[in-house]
Amino acid sequence: MQSHPSDAVPRVPSDEELARMSTEDLVRLGNRLDDIEIVSERDRFPVPGTRAEKRAERQVAGWFILATLSGIAFLVAFIAWPWEYVAPFEEGAFWYTLYTPVIGFTFGFAVFALGMGVIAYSKKLLPEDLTIQQRHDGRSPEVDRRTAAARLVQTGQRSGLTRRKMVVRSVGAAGGVLGVGVLVAAFGGFIKNPWKEGPNSPLLVTDWHSEDGERVYLRRNTGVAEDVVLVRPGDLEPGSMETVYPFKESMRTHPEELAHVLKSPDSPVMLIRLRPNVTVIKREGQQDFNYGTLFAYSKICTHMGCPTSLYEDQTNRILCPCHQSQFLANEYAKPIFGPAARPLPQLPIAVDDQGYLYARSDFIEPVGPAFWERNS
Repeated sequence: MQSHPSDAVPRVPSDEELARMSTEDLVRLGNRLDDIEIVSERDRFPVPGTRAEKRAERQVAGWFILATLSGIAFLVAFIAWPWEYVAPFEEGAFWYTLYTPVIGFTFGFAVFALGMGVIAYSKKLLPEDLTIQQRHDGRSPEVDRRTAAARLVQTGQRSGLTRRKMVVRSVGAAGGVLGVGVLVAAFGGFIKNPWKEGPNSPLLVTDWHSEDGERVYLRRNTGVAEDVVLVRPGDLEPGSMETVYPFKESMRTHPEELAHVLKSPDSPVMLIRLRPNVTVIKREGQQDFNYGTLFAYSKICTHMGCPTSLYEDQTNRILCPCHQSQFLANEYAKPIFGPAARPLPQLPIAVDDQGYLYARSDFIEPVGPAFWERNS
């Protein structure tokens, strides 16, 4: 059988010869070495600077400009839009509900417009060609890498990108703004210093903390933020659980503070009344944190911060429904199953002269998941 001319292996030039070759020479050599056959090729606009080319260039640049504007809108919304929680029917609730849709749409449209710009550039401005290449396995030698790089350089030269300043500037702006947007989304939370308030920093204290010695009571959530219903020991049946929140008398005439503690992430506490015949094991240093059979634990899971909303009185287990961590209520809420590694912090409670439950102090350890500076 007679061999085809393409079956012949082309001679590989030496390093000195490669260094003397032009881009066009390297491209032709690379085509031969890679078994690439160029069936057809043509420029989109053989005559540079025509109206059709300018129109196509404006269309491509338009997508990149839209990506830039949308990226800027994302940055502005991410930083300046009202993001703190506002309860329904309160002033500002409408704008709060738009925060996630706005940043999601602006960032998503920026990515979409950038992709559309790249697609439009490849379809409207890049040269059109048809090539066929035979497949070869294994790592490419040095000469193949040199010729592949030359082919990329030639493609860039033929694409006319260097002379299309509008496209270059618009894609640069779009890529830059999107890059900044990604960095802001990833590291925006680090701008806020959680330690600027010293020992009263938000990672160390909760709304159960009293700065001026004012007593903090356990309060029910009736569904109406202005209602103040305090809890007595007899309000809970043995084997039951109720979520309670902090209340100070100074809050009574401030509806915004009454509403705030109900939505504060570290306020919810599980008040559990164990059955009388349950054996209790207490944590060292917290032997007097309970009041009789009443125990108060933070409702924030020490794994990922989900609410530990479920309590099973037959086994005395507190369950976090997110990742199935389980804690023993009769053994200082220590974890016995799942990914949580630390017990739920216990709130020290007592009863005043009128029979109402109150917190003797804030939690003695941070609530919720771990953070770098945590030592417990």
